This record gives sequence, C-alpha cells and structure tokens, in this order.
Amino acid sequence: MDVQAIWDNFRRTVTEHYFDMNGRVGRAQFWYFVLANIVIAIAVAIVQSVVFLPLAAIYNLAMLLPSAGMGARRLQDTGRDGKLVWIFIIVAFFSQIIAFMTMLSVMSVGGWLFLGPALALNGIIGLALLIVSVVLIYFWCQPGDPGSNAYGPPPPTFDPSTKPIV
Repeated sequence: MDVQAIWDNFRRTVTEHYFDMNGRVGRAQFWYFVLANIVIAIAVAIVQSVVFLPLAAIYNLAMLLPSAGMGARRLQDTGRDGKLVWIFIIVAFFSQIIAFMTMLSVMSVGGWLFLGPALALNGIIGLALLIVSVVLIYFWCQPGDPGSNAYGPPPPTFDPSTKPIV
C-alpha cells in the first residue's frame, strides 16, 4: 500500500474539491479518504490533549465540507442523490444546538426542571442521527453503477497499491 497515494488523495480532495458535490467518486477512493481523515483526526486530538486548545473541533469543522462533498459524490456513484448527506448534517447540527442550549440553561439559571425534556429530545435526535448514519454507511458501501448514470461517467479506479504512471 502506497501511503503517499493515500495522502495525495486526501490532499487533492481537500484542496481541489473542497465542496465539490458534482460527479462521482469510487468506493476505494472514498474509503481511503475516510481512513486518512480518521488518522489525522486522531493525531489532532492527541496534539489537542497536549496544548489544551480546541484543535479537534477546528479540524472537524474544517473537514465538514470536504467530507460532505466526498460523501455526496460517493452517493451519486451509486445512483442516489448526493443531497442525502445534508440530512445527516442538519440532524447533527440540531443535536448540537439542543445540547448547547441545555448546557447553557443548566449553567446559567440552574434549569434542572427543563433537563428531562431536553435530554429526551436530544435522545430522539441522537437516535435519528444513528439511523441516518447507518443508512448512509450502507449506501456508501454499495458498489457504484458500472456505466454512466445521471451524475456522470464512472470514476477512475483508485488503487494505492500500484504506482501511478506519470
């Protein structure tokens, strides 16, 4: 496995396709992007624990749009609408807003009375987030359409175990 090819795939996706939701991307290219993203996120979290800065939150926020674009293009490779990734992003956003408002109410006014309904609402939203995540992962694992579909021609094959011919 060529680690440089995986890094180049990650770098190219972030720099050249920051929020590109057009076209298609193959399974291997998508999952190697996810692998590189997770490895870098773990490294950032380790550095965050040393320097006590919110580096992981900043990194995850910066990677939101490239990850959404890559997920959308992967869905389009399977013939599904790439806008389905927005369901995940919107549900996750509402989950964070509810959790933040609950924390603020408890900390500022001691709103322990509202804690039960807020936790129940956040639990329901969390369950919806889990369901959406499982469905998206299932779709991302499906093979792409072998020929052209409504989103374009098949993507080129990505194989980091072979050196590209330059």
